[in-house]
Amino acid sequence: MPIPQRHLGSLAVGAIGYGAMSFARPYGQTAEQAVDAGPILDRALELGVTMIDTADGYGDSEEVIGRAIAGRRDQFVIATKFGIVQSLLHEDGPRMNGRPEYVRERIERSLRRLNTDHVDLYYQHRVDPTVPIEETVGAMAELVQAGKVRHLGLSEAAPDTIRRAHAVHPITAIETEWSLWTRDIETEIVPLTRELGIGVVPYSPLGRGMLTGRIASRGDLPENDYRRRMPRFADGAFDANLAAVETVREIAAAHDAAPGQVALAWLLAKAPDIVPIPGTLHISRLEENTAAADLRLTAEEITRLNDLPVAGEKEIALGGNWFDGVTPARR
Repeated sequence: MPIPQRHLGSLAVGAIGYGAMSFARPYGQTAEQAVDAGPILDRALELGVTMIDTADGYGDSEEVIGRAIAGRRDQFVIATKFGIVQSLLHEDGPRMNGRPEYVRERIERSLRRLNTDHVDLYYQHRVDPTVPIEETVGAMAELVQAGKVRHLGLSEAAPDTIRRAHAVHPITAIETEWSLWTRDIETEIVPLTRELGIGVVPYSPLGRGMLTGRIASRGDLPENDYRRRMPRFADGAFDANLAAVETVREIAAAHDAAPGQVALAWLLAKAPDIVPIPGTLHISRLEENTAAADLRLTAEEITRLNDLPVAGEKEIALGGNWFDGVTPARR
């Protein structure tokens, strides 16, 4: 039976989406992997996973998706993002672009790559610290008026940025990292989304794979895996976080479930307009993830998970507005 639907604002999607950064092979996979999204998206539809979430910065992900949805575009809710012109791995740090002319340029590129005439949800991937959010969202709103975009979103934006953006055009969703071991948005961002009626799309809801219980040592990560650079996977923090995952394992065992399903069920229990987007290159993992929609945790289990300790910062030291993105005042 397909998973139930949820609503991000007025946008109806399956309760669990698909994070298509997987098609960019971010964790040390070889270039030969994930060149054909067809089988994965076939199964996603059967399971009720309708939202496919990608970005213009995810390598050839948009093109891979464009090929896979040909002839059945309207069966999917396609979300993509723009705004990162220099990645966080660059020696000079990340760089963003939120100028109106860039917004107009990038949507045309994404539409070509996705082989579609519209995007259902268009996010600013990271906020440009040099451009007032009103100017960026104003250009995004023009795309809605032109029929090229249906709904607007922001990713990793500060509360004031979200409020100002929403005043220009309704924001449908905020995409942000949120999981059992990344919970900083719960202080300000989540209450604000509740106030404004904005949905939340958590990326990395499985703790970049750690919460699946399948990573037993740093040796399980390929040598070229980006996670080896992340503080929570560093030598000192890794063992502490691995021990904390035992709590997730214990709760999973009580439900005859997988640890990753517990992590997703915990998020789904937070509010009815939260749609996590785990990514995977394996159909069996896709099936496992979607089964989390049927898992009901007890209040006691949720409390135990809320108290899960986490060692290390969530990301390497970054500048350039990568998290909690702010913009200057409107000119």
